[in-house]
Amino acid sequence: MKKIFILILCLFAFNANAKETTFKKELFDKAQAEGKVVIVSSWIKYCSSCASQMKVLDKAKNDFNNIEYFAFDVTNKEIAELFDVQYQTTLLIFKDKKLVYRSIGETTKDLIYKAIQSSI
Repeated sequence: MKKIFILILCLFAFNANAKETTFKKELFDKAQAEGKVVIVSSWIKYCSSCASQMKVLDKAKNDFNNIEYFAFDVTNKEIAELFDVQYQTTLLIFKDKKLVYRSIGETTKDLIYKAIQSSI
């Protein structure tokens, strides 16, 4: 039982470390100029809910047309201040260069997909 517990902890730690900052202001601006729906999410190291949200959003990139998805480490103050984000697992959706959706802690595929669908 102890070995299984250690394995589970290792899997969560590995999964949490798989995150990376993909947000770049130039790419964000370009996607908006092209009329795409732009999704931005924040994460922090070792956050399992962040990993869950990112997994749903990575899948959404393939399930929806004309969307662009960016993620950033919430400890990056420059990006966090740009979007007024204070917490990890913050989800932002932009359409026509305007913020149309904001949530904190949402990891449910159905609700995230519903938010994206309503923004398209």
